[in-house]
Amino acid sequence: MDFIKQKQVRFHSEEKRNVDIYLEKNEAPLPMYKNPIPFQKSEGLGVNRDKNHPRFGRSKVFPEGQRPEKSRILDPGSDVVLKWNRIFLFSCLMALFVDPLFFYLPSVLNQERSSCMRTNVDLRIIVTCFRTVADVFYLLHVVMKFRTAYVSPRSRVFGKGELVMDQREIAVRYLKTEFLIDFIAALPLPQIVIWFILPAIRSSHADHTNNALVLIVFLQYIPRLYLIFPLSSQIIKAAGVVTQTAWAGAAYNLLLYMLASHVLGASWYLVSIERHATCWKSACGDEFNRTKCSLSYLDCGTLTHSDRAEWVNKTLVFTNCNPDNGTYFNYGIFGTAVANNVVSSGFVEKYFYCLWWGLQNLSSYGQGLTTSTFIGETLFAILIAMLGLVLFAHLIGNMQTYLQSMTVRLEEWRVKRRDTEEWMRHRQLPEGIQCRIRRFTQYKWFTTRGVDEETILRGLPTDLRRDIQRHLCLDLVRRVPFFSKMDDQLLDAICERLVSSLNTQGTYIVREGDPVAEMLFIIRGTLESSTTNGGRTGFFNSTTLRPADFCGEELLAWALLPRSTLNLPSSTRTVRALTEVEAFALRAEDLKFVANQFRRLHSKKLQHTFRYYSHHWRTWAACFVQAAWRRFKKRKLAKSLSLQESFSEEQLWEEKEELEGENLSSSSTSTLHVKQNLGFTILASRFAANTRRGAQQKAKDVVDLPKFQKPEEPDFSVYHDED
Repeated sequence: MDFIKQKQVRFHSEEKRNVDIYLEKNEAPLPMYKNPIPFQKSEGLGVNRDKNHPRFGRSKVFPEGQRPEKSRILDPGSDVVLKWNRIFLFSCLMALFVDPLFFYLPSVLNQERSSCMRTNVDLRIIVTCFRTVADVFYLLHVVMKFRTAYVSPRSRVFGKGELVMDQREIAVRYLKTEFLIDFIAALPLPQIVIWFILPAIRSSHADHTNNALVLIVFLQYIPRLYLIFPLSSQIIKAAGVVTQTAWAGAAYNLLLYMLASHVLGASWYLVSIERHATCWKSACGDEFNRTKCSLSYLDCGTLTHSDRAEWVNKTLVFTNCNPDNGTYFNYGIFGTAVANNVVSSGFVEKYFYCLWWGLQNLSSYGQGLTTSTFIGETLFAILIAMLGLVLFAHLIGNMQTYLQSMTVRLEEWRVKRRDTEEWMRHRQLPEGIQCRIRRFTQYKWFTTRGVDEETILRGLPTDLRRDIQRHLCLDLVRRVPFFSKMDDQLLDAICERLVSSLNTQGTYIVREGDPVAEMLFIIRGTLESSTTNGGRTGFFNSTTLRPADFCGEELLAWALLPRSTLNLPSSTRTVRALTEVEAFALRAEDLKFVANQFRRLHSKKLQHTFRYYSHHWRTWAACFVQAAWRRFKKRKLAKSLSLQESFSEEQLWEEKEELEGENLSSSSTSTLHVKQNLGFTILASRFAANTRRGAQQKAKDVVDLPKFQKPEEPDFSVYHDED
């Protein structure tokens, strides 16, 4: 009872309902509901320091694809993460393209009688800037990994699993798994080596081919190249494919192949200039006692020194290291770069030449290379052959697959057309039938492009399939006057069961007397619907069906029968395509199902609408009116003849009465004259009777023709009207 006594409920104004605003304006606390039992903390539960939002437990787990609002943790399947992965994949490719550009920093400056080696400072600045920008993307990727949830492995027993949204657990898991590789890939190691380490440890300016830079670039290139594969897997897992179109997929694989050629060409250039420097150092050491050769003379920083000018006049270093003189130093596969002055050309010229060299030898698996006995050169040639074989089989194979996927439908159609031609020749079909088959195959390919629409729709969920069918068919079905009176639920059921139907010019959809298997709703094209009333001589009725019309209404009457048989109704009309026709078909079993499920089809209003727009009912009505009109003409003619006959009889009696009067007044009239007048009157009466019978028989022959069969009308007395 104390608990009830201490309970307090207060009503406040709109301002006091917000506790935070009220406490800011009033120092005194707001009296609220009191609980005599204090809240007890559990030792096994963690308590959040935020008093307004207490949280229990250390980790938060949510179903994948769902996350709380105002959360800084990202869903790995969200659009934001997918877009970032695509951007980061592009930045990774650009970074892999930028790193080999460090190999083009050393170059050779050729003079009239001497040469020297230098470092391209402008290129070094540009490459360093691009490399720094690429490193920023790798750093942002590390930050994204700390903010991206992961799927709990123990929740993958069924379904997609559950996401772990706790930031601490995400950080611990990331530090244990992928952080080291991402951290190494994000370090600006080449910039540090070029701008800080090499200037500090370089003892001679001639050492422009320091292997430290090459080693650093290659060691960091491996994790950067590795990151592409899990990143591509994540994109495929989220979106299904890396690229959306076949052309983009082919371009992506070609880009990877060109990237490999770029790396190979840059490595070939670096090794070529290193072999050239090695030759200079070797020749300089051999003539040291004679010319006092110093390695500093090989650096372009000593061009203005007087002792170097004296050394140039006496040295044979540049003569011995000429690639044409193969007796002193064998350049092997690197002699082309020195002989063609690639090492002394501008950056653009040397880059494209090296790219061409790498692409050529990668595509030919290094078959045109002639190596020396230098072990490094031999291993480099072996690497070219192996790398070319693997990349050509994988990347070029993938590119070919992407390109073939764009024409796979066309190729399937060609194969099917070839099989059809062989089958027609084998069966010795007439030329007319062969032309019709070819025309239908061509029209079907032109309309559908080899895509089976029914197969695609069957693989989709019911709700999505219903929405698609509604989008495709609802407007067409509503244009049919009979279906325009129905509600949306019934129209959805009809649209869901409509299938596409194609017919070429001259095709008979159905013939008179054949079973009707489907109703057609015309999208485009024209049809001719005709009837002869079961082959009646002299009877022919024809009409033209255009878009928004339908045929096969006998099937609808059959489906609406309360106790219809399994036998399909016979067609009362012959339907032939006048042009290429595209339509939607509603099969008999589907229409029967809709009629059984929705009794609103049995309303009197829909029955009257159906009769009004049905060509069968219209033809029957026209024949009924014609028969009524002929009956009216018959009755009118019979009445006219009856009037004429009665008039002749009256005239006969009048003549008979006059004759009797003459006999009484004048007995002298001869008997022969009376007999003649009486004979003429009898003949006239008989002629009139015969004429009337002939007219009646003629009228009977005209009217008594075979009647046009009235369409079958179901008995809906067992259903309630829904007018």
